[in-house]
Amino acid sequence: MERPSPREPPGHPHQGEASACCRLTVRVLEARNLPQADLLSEADPYVIIQLPTAPGTKFKTKTVTNSSHPVWNETFSFRIQRQVKNVLELSIYDEDSVTEDDACFRVLYDVSEVLPGKLLRKTFSLSPQGQEELDVEFLIEEMSDHPENLITNQVLVARELSCLDVHLDSTGSTTTDSDQDKLELELVVKGSYEDTQTSVLGPASALCFHYLAAQGTELSGCLRSVTGNGWNPESLEEHLTVPLKSLAMGEEVTIDVPAPRAPGVRLQLKAEACPEKLAVHLGFDLSAEEKAFLRRRKQVVAKALKQALQLEGDLQEDEVPVVGIMAIGGGARAMTSLYGHLLGLQKLGLLDCVTYFSGISGSTWTMAHLYGDPQWSQRDLEGPIRHAREHLTKNKLDAFSPERLRSYQRELELRAEQGHPLTFVDLWALVLESMLHGQVMDQKLSGQRAALEQGQNPLPLYLSLNVKENNLETLDFKEWVEFSPYEVGFLKYGAYIPPELFGSEFFMGRLMRRLPESRICFLEGIWSNIFSLNLLDAWYDLTSSGETCKQHIKDRIRNMEKEAPASPGTASCLEASWLQPGTALAQAFKGFLTGRPLHQHSPNFLLGLQLHQDYCGQKHFSTWADCQLDATASQLTPQERQLCLVDTGYFINSSFPSMFRPGRRLDLILSFDYSLSSPFEVLQQTELYCRAQGLPFPRVELSPQDLRQPKECHRFSDLACPEAPVLLHFPLVNASFQEHSAPGVRRSPAELQAGQVDLDVATSPYSLFNMTYTEEDFDRLLSLSDYNVRNSQAAILQALRSSLRRQAPEVMLPGAQT
Repeated sequence: MERPSPREPPGHPHQGEASACCRLTVRVLEARNLPQADLLSEADPYVIIQLPTAPGTKFKTKTVTNSSHPVWNETFSFRIQRQVKNVLELSIYDEDSVTEDDACFRVLYDVSEVLPGKLLRKTFSLSPQGQEELDVEFLIEEMSDHPENLITNQVLVARELSCLDVHLDSTGSTTTDSDQDKLELELVVKGSYEDTQTSVLGPASALCFHYLAAQGTELSGCLRSVTGNGWNPESLEEHLTVPLKSLAMGEEVTIDVPAPRAPGVRLQLKAEACPEKLAVHLGFDLSAEEKAFLRRRKQVVAKALKQALQLEGDLQEDEVPVVGIMAIGGGARAMTSLYGHLLGLQKLGLLDCVTYFSGISGSTWTMAHLYGDPQWSQRDLEGPIRHAREHLTKNKLDAFSPERLRSYQRELELRAEQGHPLTFVDLWALVLESMLHGQVMDQKLSGQRAALEQGQNPLPLYLSLNVKENNLETLDFKEWVEFSPYEVGFLKYGAYIPPELFGSEFFMGRLMRRLPESRICFLEGIWSNIFSLNLLDAWYDLTSSGETCKQHIKDRIRNMEKEAPASPGTASCLEASWLQPGTALAQAFKGFLTGRPLHQHSPNFLLGLQLHQDYCGQKHFSTWADCQLDATASQLTPQERQLCLVDTGYFINSSFPSMFRPGRRLDLILSFDYSLSSPFEVLQQTELYCRAQGLPFPRVELSPQDLRQPKECHRFSDLACPEAPVLLHFPLVNASFQEHSAPGVRRSPAELQAGQVDLDVATSPYSLFNMTYTEEDFDRLLSLSDYNVRNSQAAILQALRSSLRRQAPEVMLPGAQT
């Protein structure tokens, strides 16, 4: 086992519970009225019984042949922990000697209904008609074992782990009668993190297994000979079984492997308790690092507010309102416009009034670049803007040159060697980096802490969605995953890890295998993988394949922007492509590109953690639970080996969830919207979602005039809900900018052309998937966004005053009306 000492920020106190295990006895009695297997015979039924919270334990009854009313009367037992959600699965199969056995019926039963010491008999209806039935008896008995120490946040539970070290020693020959055959030992611990491991016998080798300490599992082994072509089924094969409960903790035991034809093979076994300290932090409170940042940032904000609002005295820490920026996605359009909005705030001296800065998709391209400079908000933004302008206006074909393709291949091969699972998104990340920066940017998310050490910048928050891989089209299941320089984690589960451990492998909250932290471009690939469609689309056009899949992907994002895509294979589509047919190396990438999905796979750091018995009733979980699967423990993310992460634009093109995490009570939100077609649609969707989840979001009430002719800034609030923040919404509109070069400064006739920014969906140069602007188009969009913020200075200052009154009603504001 790798036992690193990862940086573990203080805070997130884990709540410990000592709880003894119980024995669950399941007696499968009989079934009635099972349907015929075919026209000539009855079914040949048997029952599979398993419990996900007892991993590796799976039982099977005998098969009753040719019977619609089978009687089994077989008893099985599980060791369970009543503090977790135990949902038993009983499946009736029809045995078939020719084809794979068919699963006829499946029953899920929450055993919390069974009272300790009282036999309970249940009859399950196996179909809606109620004719097919299954009778089962349940009994739970408390055990006198040493109580298990649980660590929980009342949603997730980390249980005690044991570590089995296995050393193989062979004092005899490691070959069989054939000189070409080697001996291989396959060891299995069902339900462990490793499950199965093999080792070719040599002078010495070692393996390690991590398993639930409370489970009565066993080590099973198979010694066999292998040839250069693989396992020889006709050669010797010896088996051994060792119950792990029989091993005393900390004591080494030597076992001879039963191998008469290969004597001298021994196993040295030693079981030890894994450290109780978790690498996954379970808790819904803010991290200690973020709390410390807030104290530092409030000093900066207090000073900025004093100057902006012309306050006479200094603000105390508890009087400082919390202001957040909420930026939506929109590709290069969002990236450019966000630079303009930030520039406008900086010119007004209001950027230092912001505490949180959340973004998704294309907005994260701006954020990730800015936070590479620890002093970015204290410097002139013209430098980062020049960088963005240079690379957004350049030809993108260089990103697909033979040299670039070779560099991508080298880095992807390195990631694979390190243990990172590769997907199409990893390649998209490298292409994106080349297009936006023209070089390798050696930055990591954890490195952004340097930009927060003195509270000199707002805290950046990036968002993604975790979904079911086979459910990507409908997003019936989705979970918000937040990334910050301090931690990465799930809002719903209250489980977080340091960003340098994202991508590493975990089990039951413990770190199993530490992988190098990915460069931030790979995270940008996750946060904005919806825009990789254009790259994938180009490859499909070039290879004339995959039309069905391509259209399927296009359909997923149809509502992001109301513009008709070019027909597949047309000249206009090829002219807009980022990639042109080229070298043999480029063609070699075809299979990799077209064979990968648009979501990203990362090792699941929740793997093995179990759901608390009362998880559904916890407020924090229910706040973010928004689908039926949330009530089914076996369907939730801790059961998955990998996360499936996608751009939040697949659901709502908004970064609002970070604004409503417990502990971040925002007083004012600056909402920057980069939609072309519907400037309020994302905001209205966000309000509906927040209302459904019980989150205090202000009411979005719009007049016909607002809808017909949106202004640069719209204010929304909810006096009936004091917890709801004030929200200033900045749609991407060209209103007074057409006639004004600066707030209050009318354009001369010669300047009018500069005010013509085309935001029409059908003709705009800022379409969603356009990654190349002319210098003139870039400058116009940047200037428009800068102007719209500065033209809204009065509204922003008034909102800041209102927020200050909420926090400190006694503070006297210049010009305030009583």
